[in-house]
Amino acid sequence: MAAPHPFRIANFRAYWVARLTTTLAQNAMIIVIGWQTYRIARTTMDQQHAAAQLGLIGLLQFFPLFLTTPITGLVADRLDRRLIARVTLTMQLAAALILGWTTWSGAIGLPVIFTVAVLLGLARAFAGPALGALAPNLVPPEMLPTAIALSSTSWQGGGIVGPAIGGFAYAAAPWLAYALASALFGLALVAVFLIGPVPRPPRQTGVHPLRQIADGLGYVWQNKLVLGSITLDLFAVFLAGTSALLPIYAADLLHVGERGLSLLAAAPAVGAGVTAVLFSLRPLKTQVGPKMLGAVIVYGGATIVFGLSRAMPLSFLALAIAGAADMFSVYIRSSLIQLHTPDAMRGRVGAVSQLTISASNELGEAESGFLASILGATGAVMVGGGGAVVVTLAWIFLFPALRRARTFDPPAALERTALEMTP
Repeated sequence: MAAPHPFRIANFRAYWVARLTTTLAQNAMIIVIGWQTYRIARTTMDQQHAAAQLGLIGLLQFFPLFLTTPITGLVADRLDRRLIARVTLTMQLAAALILGWTTWSGAIGLPVIFTVAVLLGLARAFAGPALGALAPNLVPPEMLPTAIALSSTSWQGGGIVGPAIGGFAYAAAPWLAYALASALFGLALVAVFLIGPVPRPPRQTGVHPLRQIADGLGYVWQNKLVLGSITLDLFAVFLAGTSALLPIYAADLLHVGERGLSLLAAAPAVGAGVTAVLFSLRPLKTQVGPKMLGAVIVYGGATIVFGLSRAMPLSFLALAIAGAADMFSVYIRSSLIQLHTPDAMRGRVGAVSQLTISASNELGEAESGFLASILGATGAVMVGGGGAVVVTLAWIFLFPALRRARTFDPPAALERTALEMTP
């Protein structure tokens, strides 16, 4: 008998709603935080120094994640993953309320934004491994690729709508974007509370926590397909990320203001959302490795086109294509990592994966901002897009397991191999 659709499972429905509303809130906040930072900085700084402030925002969000990664995965494997999600959503709700109140009262400034950025980074550091490891516990293994596509759809849907509501709400009243984000975080918190008990991996006894952390790192290092997938995202997206520089393009290069910024921020998610919907209806099954590598090359090329563009329609199209290619790659990469990792190690492997994702996103934003302060925004985007293409070509030869991956099917001895690594 065919497995039921993931939406027929109540726990997965609640999880999907939580992912959607959380992503809506996060993206509404991110676009406004970047815009506020740049506009405040431009009152006293030139474009290059203001760009460096955008880089600092990314660095401050990455720093707490970098420090806590050795324990966040272990926490996700030892504690109730639903509890971790509830605590971290509460932290993000508090951050949204702080930014909303300070914006409404006129007390907003770079020190406030920088402090909240650290709080958000800490919350996301613990939330990522817990939520990522929770998803496979909600559906049968044969439904996991479809569930990942649906989860990605909620994520990309939030990416499409979130920047739009954030930008347009900010244009109406600056505090309104944070008020909406607060309401969405509250709804996500309710949804997480609706997730009932889920299976948990057996706890390892008699093994020191530091050894368990080392086991997770060792598993990633030994499984070259997982290692190649994780590091490809690290270097390609680290180099080719453009989100931190969108305020510069909107304000000084394309001259489209807050509403144009909202459209630019939503463009990658539009392309990604379409791709995710297609995969949820017709999951990819063959030649997954080569297709993932090709998608990353397209991502880098589209980024180069965006960097050169000075016309809003072309900029939007280039970002949409980059988003579609990125979603194509994310879908394959996420499925490979999840299906090639035993449940008992998913939290720790997820923590390693999240560190690389955060490095490619938040630390990539820092790299973009600081590089733009030296080369200008166009130079930074061009170097990043070209670098992503070069990295992908190198990974074809450095990690042959990627180009040889034909399906998502994990090896039959996966769980046995993981257990043998743990005394």
